[in-house]
Amino acid sequence: MNILLLGSGGRESAFAWKISQSPLLSQLFIAPGNAGTGAYGKNVNIKPTDFAAVKDFVLKNSVNLVLVGPEEPLVKGIHDYFLADSALKDIPVIGPQESGAMLEGSKNFSKAFMRRHFIPTAASASFTLNSLSEGLSYLETHKFPVVLKADGLAAGKGVLICQTLEEAQTELIAMLQDAKFGEASNMVVIEEFLTGIELSVFVLTDGHSYKILPEAKDYKRIGEGDTGLNTGGMGSISPVPFADAAFMKKVEDQIVKPTISGLKLDQIPYKGFIFIGLMNTDGEPYVIEYNVRMGDPETESVMPRIESDFVELLLGVANENLHEKELVVSPKTAATVMLVASGYPGEYMKGKAITGLDNIRDSQVFQAGTVLEDGLVKTAGGRVLAITSLQDTMFDAVQQAVTDAGRVYYDGRYFRTDIGFDLL
Repeated sequence: MNILLLGSGGRESAFAWKISQSPLLSQLFIAPGNAGTGAYGKNVNIKPTDFAAVKDFVLKNSVNLVLVGPEEPLVKGIHDYFLADSALKDIPVIGPQESGAMLEGSKNFSKAFMRRHFIPTAASASFTLNSLSEGLSYLETHKFPVVLKADGLAAGKGVLICQTLEEAQTELIAMLQDAKFGEASNMVVIEEFLTGIELSVFVLTDGHSYKILPEAKDYKRIGEGDTGLNTGGMGSISPVPFADAAFMKKVEDQIVKPTISGLKLDQIPYKGFIFIGLMNTDGEPYVIEYNVRMGDPETESVMPRIESDFVELLLGVANENLHEKELVVSPKTAATVMLVASGYPGEYMKGKAITGLDNIRDSQVFQAGTVLEDGLVKTAGGRVLAITSLQDTMFDAVQQAVTDAGRVYYDGRYFRTDIGFDLL
């Protein structure tokens, strides 16, 4: 079968690597892909949000299934676009329709969904410019720190943790009145600050049944010891030691099952991934946020641990018989180290030649922000490469991934050497 994968990051590299191993695959296309994805299929110069160009390509190349990597095409309704088109409606899209994508597209929507279905989450209230004065008064009654979240998609930048009342009120005004995050902060969710350890849980569902994929923990801060600015993710570990059978049973019973049944009760069709960002607070799981796609860099740690045919699982979603498919997970640990560009997560350098990729010994390289120019792989994004090692122990996996990360070079290269240290 022919598969079209939409996206260009490390997540899509990991997907492409995994899909390319399936005996069911005839041809894999990646739109637009990066300098590394061409090793697993054919890169196609199409923007994932250019639905007309996607349609044209799908029909001309007899594509049998579309896997959507990033959230933006889903929130903008690519699945609905396919269903509404007589030529496309029978081609399955892995990723929710617009109504389901609202779980990520609107923080206010997802909080209301959780309250409605009794899913444990932080207490919150939402405000717009019209209710700014109420929001400022509400903050006066709140304990600190407090979390301010832009309601819409803000490219991972719309969440602020404020330590004082003055800071929180200043930021609320900046978000609602001064459009600090553009349209994304037309509404702001003010949320209680939860303490604990974060965890990412991934669910694949056909709308009826589900599979819980390997969990992972990612590392957001740019600096060693979890210091400095937040990023899109500097690395990840899977499995997570504290997510034992007892904890994961709580996650399944209190969060996964009510989420799937809640979508059904609300008549929201959902075929695809649900990324549940959790906080483990004294052994109890609370939902921080939903995403409607796989995480990045967590996918780079999760995919190497899945031993089953990934295309079979995707077909289970498409054909609504996921319950008949087998999910086999390796007991080994995967550690992912992200190499980033100088200046990231602020303004970063681009166009630097990457050398040493052939020196990697016992890890998998998932390219992210890269481009092929004049036969050279060059940096093109803030997060450049993900190096993943799968080993018997976490210590060995982290050590190998860090060692192999050191074998790659480009001007301004930076990576953290302490991914997973808090779990060791």
